[in-house]
Amino acid sequence: MSLSLVVLSALALSACGDHAAAPAADQVAEGAVADDVTKTPGVMTPADLPRVCRAGLAAIHGQRVADIQIEGIEGEIVKASWRAPVDGGRLFADCRVQGDVVTWRPTSLPDPAQERWMDTAGDPVVRFVLRGEEIEVNQTFPDGTREQAMLRVEEGGADG
Repeated sequence: MSLSLVVLSALALSACGDHAAAPAADQVAEGAVADDVTKTPGVMTPADLPRVCRAGLAAIHGQRVADIQIEGIEGEIVKASWRAPVDGGRLFADCRVQGDVVTWRPTSLPDPAQERWMDTAGDPVVRFVLRGEEIEVNQTFPDGTREQAMLRVEEGGADG
């Protein structure tokens, strides 16, 4: 085999790269996880539930973690609110964690029929990884695009 053929073969293989195809919307809705997203190690403690919800809601809604206020916890549902960016009122949501997935629903809306869990094929899949006082939040959108945020959320303390 000539040197030029070896070089061309190497270039062709490197052009293929190690790119993973974006998951289809139905795969995302079923909770498909890309290889580059690490699952949450260990078991979440009761104190982690509001921390994870604050981080998840902050990432989903483009807010600072410090702006997400926990209004209460009912069973495995965290009730939260934050300042509405447009009119300065309050937005409210429920949040729950199932495995390494954060789901939420808006609450206190004028039309209660719109208060549904955001967990259908048309909704982003939001996963998290606990990393001490930091929480990595990975959103995969129905079109396969992704966003990642690393948010500091101290247990019972100030954060931002």
